[in-house]
Amino acid sequence: MEVVIAIAIGVLFGSGVWLLLRPRTYQVTIGLLLASYAVNLFIFTMGRLWVDKPPLTLNGVPTDLSQYADPLPQALVLTAIVIGFATTALFLVVLLGSRGVNGTDHVDGKEPKR
Repeated sequence: MEVVIAIAIGVLFGSGVWLLLRPRTYQVTIGLLLASYAVNLFIFTMGRLWVDKPPLTLNGVPTDLSQYADPLPQALVLTAIVIGFATTALFLVVLLGSRGVNGTDHVDGKEPKR
């Protein structure tokens, strides 16, 4: 399971970096999203991958910490998702404003000469 998650994180981050290097602002936005998803998955897996384990201690159950998932990475990823959504919305508004002013969605603000 860890190998599959590691490969998924690598593919997401690699695709994100490739899109970040593209000349169009929409591709840069999608690249930022993919890279942030890869980082979120990485943070989430740092709390160990558990199946059917509660994130918090329960009443009446012995407090053996090896029987519980770590809730901190889950909280960090949830916060990162909200911040990423707000950042993406802001970036899309800037993208639309730049396209309206320059008439193109090229990162440099002008089309390359051919």
